[in-house]
Amino acid sequence: MSCPICGQNDFYIKDPEDEYECYDFSVQNGEVCFDDSVVLEQLPDISEGTEAFCNRCSWHDQLKTIQKT
Repeated sequence: MSCPICGQNDFYIKDPEDEYECYDFSVQNGEVCFDDSVVLEQLPDISEGTEAFCNRCSWHDQLKTIQKT
């Protein structure tokens, strides 16, 4: 489960309510695993349609895209 362009395993999502708030995660065995620093109660609603961004390159797409790669 990695970025289809650069192979990076680390991603982030943006909070739709606050454009400056980001949440880092990786995808392991098809599951989203947030960093220990992320307060899970503060996460926005996340679904397969949530836009995810690669931490290394300019790739971004819906979360379901990286869960299937």
